[in-house]
Formats: sequence, C-alpha cells, structure tokens
Amino acid sequence: MKKYLYICLIAGFLYGPVMAQDSYPTNKEITNRLQTLALNSSVTLNSLTKTVGGNDIWVLKIGVGDLDNKPGVAVVGGVEGYHLLSVELALQFAERLLNEHSEVLDSTTFYVFPNVSPDAYNQYFAPIKYERRGNAVGKDQDRDGAISEDPYDDLNKDGYISLMRVENPIGDYKADPMNPDLLVKVDHAKGEQGNYMAYTEGLDNDKDGQFNEDLEEGIAFNKNFTYKFPVFKPLADDYPVSQLETRAIVDYLFDQWNIFAFVTFSPANNLSEPLKFNDNDAKKKVVASMLEKDVAINKMVSDIYNEAITQKAFQQSNHGTDGDFFQWAYFHFGRLSFSTPGWWVPEVNREKSEENSNEEEKEKGETTKESNFIKWAEKEGLDDVFIPWTKISHPDFPDQIVEIGGIKPFAMTNPPYSMVDNIAIQHTDFILRLAAMHPNLEFHHSKIEKLDGGLTRITVDLVNNSSLPTHSEMGKRSRWLRKIRVDINKDKEEVLAGNTINLIDKLDAYESKTLSWIVKGSGNLEIKAGAAHTGFATLKIKL
Repeated sequence: MKKYLYICLIAGFLYGPVMAQDSYPTNKEITNRLQTLALNSSVTLNSLTKTVGGNDIWVLKIGVGDLDNKPGVAVVGGVEGYHLLSVELALQFAERLLNEHSEVLDSTTFYVFPNVSPDAYNQYFAPIKYERRGNAVGKDQDRDGAISEDPYDDLNKDGYISLMRVENPIGDYKADPMNPDLLVKVDHAKGEQGNYMAYTEGLDNDKDGQFNEDLEEGIAFNKNFTYKFPVFKPLADDYPVSQLETRAIVDYLFDQWNIFAFVTFSPANNLSEPLKFNDNDAKKKVVASMLEKDVAINKMVSDIYNEAITQKAFQQSNHGTDGDFFQWAYFHFGRLSFSTPGWWVPEVNREKSEENSNEEEKEKGETTKESNFIKWAEKEGLDDVFIPWTKISHPDFPDQIVEIGGIKPFAMTNPPYSMVDNIAIQHTDFILRLAAMHPNLEFHHSKIEKLDGGLTRITVDLVNNSSLPTHSEMGKRSRWLRKIRVDINKDKEEVLAGNTINLIDKLDAYESKTLSWIVKGSGNLEIKAGAAHTGFATLKIKL
C-alpha cells in the first residue's frame, strides 16, 4: 500500500504542472516545473549561467545509458523574449517525453533549453507590458553616450505599450479599409495618401526627433550570434556571443558532439514553409543559402511537419534574421536546424456579400495579418485583444490629434493558454518523428573467407539505415562534425590489408560503404563504427 501511494505521489508531481497550469508560467514557475522533472532518474538539470537579471539559463539533458554516444536532438524555447508560447512548448515537450514516450530514450538523447531569454520574458509579467527582446544589461542603443534615456512611456496608464497614431495629411499610414481601427502603410510611389504617422507609445525624452530608440533593455539573444552578425545595430551589441546567455549556450553545445538536429521555437520558420536553394547565394564567400542536399532534407522534414501539425500558416515568410540562433545552428554549427513559431493566427476567410461587386470588394483592401487577427479574435470570442483608441495631450505634438491604442502586445504571437495543450501535443509528435529518423549505422552482408597461411578476409557493408544522412552537407563542408570512425580491434601487425582505423566523411540516406580487411590469427574480433551523433554499430566475428 505504501509503495502504491509513493508511486501515485511521484506521478502527481510529474503530471501536475501540465494539468494545473492555466496561464503562461513565470520564471519561478518554470524553475519549479524543471525541478520536478529533475526528480526523474533520466533527467539531469543544469543552470548554465545566471543572467544579469538574476535568472537561470536552464538545460535538461534527458536520456538513459550512454547518453553522449546516442544521436541527440536539441529543443530550444525563448529565443525571443516575447514568444511565451515557445517556452511552454519546450517545457511541455520535456514533460510529455518523460510521462508518455520514455521508450524513445533508449535510442535518442534530448537537450531541452526551455527559456534562453528569461530577462526579456519577464516583461510579460511586469507592471508595464511590451514585447521585449533584450536582456537586463544596460546598453546605449542609440550610441549617444547615455544609457536608456529614451524608453517607452505608458502615456494612457493602462499597463501596456501599444501604438500611437498622430493625424498628419502627409503621413505614412491610413485607416485599414477592412477595419478602420487598424492602420495600413500607404505606398506614396503609387499616389496613395496617408493621414497618420505611427509610433510606439512614448515621448521623445532626449529631444532628438526620435521616439523610444534607447530602450530600457540590453542585448537580444536572437541577434547576438555569429552568422550574419548585425554589426552596430540596436540589441545586437558590438561583437557576437558577448552575453552571458549566448556564451553559456555556445560553450555547452560545443561539448555536445551527439546533437544531430535542432528544433527551435521562434518567429523564424522553415518547417511549414521550407527554405529554397539559391545557387548564387550558396557560392558566396559567406554562404547565404542552405546547401542543395540540405534543402531537400528540409523539404522532407517540412512535409512531416505539415502532416503532424493541423494548423496551416497565414502570411508567414520569416526565414531567419541576422545574428539569430536558428541560422547559426545550421551555418556555423553544421547541424540540421529547424524552426517554427508553433502557432499562427488561423486564416479567416472574408465573407463576400452578394450585393457587392468585385470592384467594391477590391476597394475594401487586402486582408492583413492585423485585420485577419481581429476577425479571428471575434470569431473565437476573445474580447481583450484590442485597446480602443483614446486621445491624449502629447507635448511633442502640441497642435495635433494624438491617440493611443491598437492590438495588445503579445496577442498576435501567443494564443490563449487554453489552446496551448493541443499545439504542444502535435509538436511533441513531430519532434519524436524527427528523432526516430536519426542516422542509424548498421553492419550488413558480413563475409568471412578463410585464406591460406592462417589468414582470413573480412568483408562487410556499413549501412546508414535512415532517411537522413549522417552529416548535413554544411556539416561536412565545415569539417566540424566528427567523421564516422571504423575500428577493428586487431594489432597493426595482424592486419595485413586494410586500415585498423577508417574515417568516413559522410553516408547519405540508406547509403552503404563496403569495408574489407585481411587479418591473421584466430579468436574473437570486434569491428566498431560510428560517431557520437550517429550512434555506434558493433560487429563481433569469430575467426
């Protein structure tokens, strides 16, 4: 009876956070859930560093047996601090992996980084909410010698930083014909006329003619990596991998030789919409296109993703930004790298009135992401996603009409928490399908031939029995990923033909390589082949 109660208690610990959570978790709640997972013997929980804001950068290493010599998958959340969903998806993946799919750990090791931007993530829970990207480091973003002297200002005192529209006959924006409460940018080159200027909510605190250009936030995790590092751009810093967070992640990953693929939850997307090959960009000194064979892999994995995920993307075309993590993992770390926001606002088709002509419908304008979001929110009965426009007296625009309002921050990027469970289930399924495709080395067609003089010829095929190659094309090109090593445990003097150590650059999907030796002597012999990210195959032979 006591044993039964103990098992139930542990089960309650492990399942509790998923079932009890009813809103996006705070950093403290994230830590509690991770520490609960760490009670499982298959989990190692480490804090890689503490941020300037005093938050931990956590990693879960999940697996059994020889963890470092099994193919590994890294799952990363929180590369953008405003992307709350990404953190919850990474957390729930770890929870569901342990609670429902632990058999997968026999063949694969998982690394889960639930929140790599905890300082920025905290802004969602702060008295003033805005979509923050930078950490807690003090930084002179506009390079004028002063730090954070022109931050956002909550002018209407509602606890949100939203939009500020200023009536102006030569403005860059006009009211959206689909929804007058929204703004759309005009094209002056086509003769379109605007009637608003748009800014983020705030004052020109330093009186330089710009608004909110020196924020109370430091460096963005997703702008601080080496691939196409955005030099001298706000939130990027003076040189890449300069922050405690980014340095800790990179140092840790460079010791994890067994990772063959990354799944990053971020605004970038090459899963619902795979990348395309560009021959000219691939030939540049700084390669700017995923290589051709890797693009084919991206397409294959994208098809699997679109089978697993029922929701289809709407107006999603972000294939990565300069200095981001997702591209670094492929171009500079040489691994297969996949990214998805995890959720998009579903497309809501416009109802065409029978009374209106095609021309009248055309005049209403095209559906934008914002107008589609409002229609979807209305359909779902979400009535707390828009801040009504209210007039304010603005010292920087004394003779103009200024209004504060618009779509609330976080609303278009993060679904209501009640929807997250189903999204997490589907993405867990996808990650597990990707993990099952890991490179898989096997020996086949072994042939033992007795020769004269006590010699034996051994011939065997080493096969990659997987739909993925052992190395990405970029990984092979960068020469960073370890090659496949084949060892035969015989002294050099006993191996008369063939090498005691063979190195193989790469095996494509289902590719085989024939290996042969002539050895002398008798007894037992072992041949071992592999690399940390492919796993190892062993063949025992009796001479």
